[in-house]
Amino acid sequence: MEPYDSIVLGAGPAGLWCAIHTALPGRHILLLEKNPRPGNKLLLAGSGQCNFTHTGTVQEFLSHYGDHGKFLRPALFSCPNKALTAFFAAHGLGADTGEDGKVFPDTRKSEDVLALLEKECRKQSVDLHTAEPVTRVSRLTGGFAVTTPKATYHSPVLVITTGGASYPNTGSTGDGFRFAASLGQPVTEIAPALTPLRIQAFPFAALAGISFERMHFSVWRAGRKISDHRGDVLFTHLGLSGPGILDASRDIQSGDVVRLSFAGVLSSGEFAADLKKRVDENRTWQISTILAAYPIPERLNRKLLTLSGIPVDLKGSHFSTAQRARLIENCTAFPLTVQAPGDFPVAMATRGGVALDQVNSKTMESTIIPDLYFAGEVLDIDGDTGGYNIQAAFSTGFLAASSIRKRWEGR
Repeated sequence: MEPYDSIVLGAGPAGLWCAIHTALPGRHILLLEKNPRPGNKLLLAGSGQCNFTHTGTVQEFLSHYGDHGKFLRPALFSCPNKALTAFFAAHGLGADTGEDGKVFPDTRKSEDVLALLEKECRKQSVDLHTAEPVTRVSRLTGGFAVTTPKATYHSPVLVITTGGASYPNTGSTGDGFRFAASLGQPVTEIAPALTPLRIQAFPFAALAGISFERMHFSVWRAGRKISDHRGDVLFTHLGLSGPGILDASRDIQSGDVVRLSFAGVLSSGEFAADLKKRVDENRTWQISTILAAYPIPERLNRKLLTLSGIPVDLKGSHFSTAQRARLIENCTAFPLTVQAPGDFPVAMATRGGVALDQVNSKTMESTIIPDLYFAGEVLDIDGDTGGYNIQAAFSTGFLAASSIRKRWEGR
C-alpha cells in the first residue's frame, strides 16, 4: 500500500479546496478523481460562467438551505463568501457581482476558476490523480484503505467529497453515498433537487420560453396548501422551470398542484376587485383588452381567455359572473398538476445524502468513525440556486481541512 497522510475522494470544488488547505510541509495529500480531469460539474456552473457564491451575510446564507442551514453555520463562518472572493482576488482572479447578487469570476469563465484551483494543488504539492476511479474503501487498524484499478492507498485520514447524483454525465453518480454506507456511515434517501417540473397535460407548452419575474405561486397537496413562494418562473415545453421553481422543487412531489399567479403583485382579492372595476368602467371594451392592462404577455392573455371559456372578442357588457370567476382563478391561482420533478440528469443538486446527525458540524468529521470526514454535496445539504451550493462545498471542504490540520498540529 502507498501511504498518505490524507486521502480526498473527488476533485470537485469541495475536494480541491480541502486538499489545498489540508497541505502542510511534510504532509502527503492524495486527491483521487475518476474523470480524466477535475471539476467537470464546476465547469457547468452558471452556464459556464461559474457563479461560485452570492452576496450577503452568513446569517442571510443560512436561510437558503432549507431545514439544514443551521448545520452549515460553523462551515460558513470558517470560510464565508468574502474570504472566498478574497482568496481568488489574491491569486489574480477578481469577482463580478450581478444585480441579483450572484458572484462570478470577473472573466465570467468557469475554466478560470478551475485552472486556479488546479494550480494551487500543484503549488501545495497535492498528488492529484485523475482517471483513477475508486472501487473500494475499507477501514483498517489505524486508518483506511482506498482501492483503485491502479493501486491501493492507505491513510489515517479519509475525506469523501464525491458530490451527489445530479448531472451524472459529469461523474456525479452517487459513489460517495455507497462508500459512506460501506464504512457504516448512515445515508438518507436521495432525490433530485433544483430540478424543473414536468406538468400533466401542460397547457402552456406552445408558450415555452416565456418567463415571469418574482411570480407568486403556491404548492398544494391533497387539497391543502403546503407552501408559498415568490421567484422567477419559466415555461418549458414540458412544464415549469426557472430559479423560483428550482428552489421550491426540493419539497415538491408527483401529484402536487402548483398554482401560478399571473397578476403580478395583486392578491386574488385585489385582482378580482380591480378587474370588476375596469369591466364596469369599460363595458364596451373586449375582455382581452381589459386583461392587457395586467402584466400578462399577449399570447398568454389569449390562452387564459380560452382556458376560461371566454371568447377573445367578448365585451364587458356580456361578461358573466361565472366567466369572471373562472378568469380570476386562472389569473391568480392557475392549477398545474405535477407529473414528476425532473430526474437526476436534469437536476442541479441532490437532496439527501450522508446523514447530518452523525457528522460533527464544527469539524465535518463523522461522529461514529474517527478520522472520516465529509464535504460538499455528498452531505444531506442542498441550497438554492445562485451560488449557494458551491459556497457550501468550499466552506465544508475548508472546515474539514482546518480540522485535520489542527489535529496534526496538536499531535
